[in-house]
Amino acid sequence: MAKITEAELVKGCKKNNPKIQRQLYETYSGRMLAICRRYIKHTDEAEEIMVNGFLKIFEKIGQFKEEGSFEGWMKKIMVFESLNHLRKQKMVFVEVEAAQYNENIDYTNAQTNLEVQDLMNLLDELPPGYRAVFNLYAIEGYSHQEIADMLQISESTSKSQLSRAKAHLQKKVLDLNEKLKIEYGK
Repeated sequence: MAKITEAELVKGCKKNNPKIQRQLYETYSGRMLAICRRYIKHTDEAEEIMVNGFLKIFEKIGQFKEEGSFEGWMKKIMVFESLNHLRKQKMVFVEVEAAQYNENIDYTNAQTNLEVQDLMNLLDELPPGYRAVFNLYAIEGYSHQEIADMLQISESTSKSQLSRAKAHLQKKVLDLNEKLKIEYGK
């Protein structure tokens, strides 16, 4: 079978063609699961959210205007589905005064030779609020104002959550590097 184009996938899904919907799922499920997994600690929950996200994609595909990136449109749905799940879990955000958090984190001692799975494990250790803001800001590229609107928090809370996430990750990376030095005698 010839490789089907993204435009053909969109067209077939708009016609509710089950074979095309399945092909869309098979083509993008790995990438979409990775997005959900960045927000959701447990893989089985992330898979459930991804499936719900695909159902939402199939339901809302008529709203895709074919002007921007289809994959980007799908990613946005997965992010919102993940955030909705976190909201239902009563994700807690701690409001911190601006003077209490530090945007300037020193990364000079952190090495960058960690494996992707190591980084995923470190992200999993973040509290849900930190992880959500870190992903939205550092990976998805949203501004603090956009994050505040999405999560229904203040902009300063978004900034403080990001700062705390960065500090937490920095400490974990340094700890992991020290552990590796000891284990491998470097």
